[in-house]
Amino acid sequence: MVGTVKCNSPRAWLLAARPKTLAGAAMPVIVGSAWAHADGCLRPATALLCLLFACGMQIAANLINDLYDYLKGSDREDRLGPERACAQGWITPRAMKRGIGAAIVFSLLCGLGILYYFRTSSPNGGWELVAVGACCVLFAFLYTTFLSYQGWGDLLVLVFFGFVPVCGTYYAQAFHLTANVWTAALVCGLIIDTLLVVNNYRDREQDARSGKRTLVVRLGEPFGRYFYLALGIAAWVLSMRFVQTRDLTLSEFIWAPTLYLYLHFVTWRKLVSIRSGKALNALIGETSRNMLLYALLLAVALY
Repeated sequence: MVGTVKCNSPRAWLLAARPKTLAGAAMPVIVGSAWAHADGCLRPATALLCLLFACGMQIAANLINDLYDYLKGSDREDRLGPERACAQGWITPRAMKRGIGAAIVFSLLCGLGILYYFRTSSPNGGWELVAVGACCVLFAFLYTTFLSYQGWGDLLVLVFFGFVPVCGTYYAQAFHLTANVWTAALVCGLIIDTLLVVNNYRDREQDARSGKRTLVVRLGEPFGRYFYLALGIAAWVLSMRFVQTRDLTLSEFIWAPTLYLYLHFVTWRKLVSIRSGKALNALIGETSRNMLLYALLLAVALY
């Protein structure tokens, strides 16, 4: 329980921003920058701007989701997830629209900074980064308002939390892409999708009543349970490539990707044991911890 929250107060905005979800925004930037360092092309200012852009867009998406679900009437009394700002009256819809605009403007300003540093160092024009940024803004709206209700969430996570941020972060610093970066992007997308899956697994009954056709709703509870496990295993298997390319030693592989897989399995066992109800909310934090730990351990190994 949150307690009393004053309308449109700083605390209300903090709760609406959902800080725990920022691990999903930070992970791909950390991984992309770690590979940039490993390849001798790390640009700290650009890496920081990429991180701020990613976090700004994540907050914007959270606010859009909060407002749209409120307007659509999806936040009912039987909601199992964290309380929403508009539904609880913590933030008025009018103020929420302004907050969404502010988060997007902040992200775009960071994007302009990335473009500036790119154009001062690269022989290329950098307009491809503008196109990527525009797609991020567009799909922040489309995902929340339409695509997530049609079961496209998992694919979009692979694209916009895997390939776009990892490859974009690396490309903005190195001006090219490598096979290892593409693999790392897929790994990040798979790991971050575990966060979406545990959310959808928890909300499967409520989503079905609301007409939200996630993969867990479409394919059933057993699928969601084992899909969560399979995503972590697939990420671990793909990470073996980094040993084959000698970017990681066998010992580094054991205490980085393999430690992540162990923690992922422990969290999955808890999911299997709990199965339903608000108790699954604790696994959101554990899943975020697992993904962030993978990114940090991989970064340390590459450094």
